[in-house]
Amino acid sequence: MAVRVLIKRRLRKGISQDVLALLNRLRSGAMNRDGYVTGESLLGIDDPKKLLVISTWQDMGCWKSWKEDPSRMESESDLEKYLDGPTEYEAYALGMYHH
Repeated sequence: MAVRVLIKRRLRKGISQDVLALLNRLRSGAMNRDGYVTGESLLGIDDPKKLLVISTWQDMGCWKSWKEDPSRMESESDLEKYLDGPTEYEAYALGMYHH
């Protein structure tokens, strides 16, 4: 079953070239993974320090495989110094019913 993952981050100083480069590295890595369907990055209008990434995966296993990938974990670690708090993850099954 397809899943949609919400990745919530709060930036310390807002978007910068360094942050954009890291986010692009994460997105490029995801796009090359089996099971990746689509994704988008959103910046808060009322609070431009809030960043939301929404990605869709063929199934939870594909997402978990990418989340635990060493290259992704390295990029995530590099991004942490720009964040105000931990990254939050929420996964949702697409459709009304989840078995």
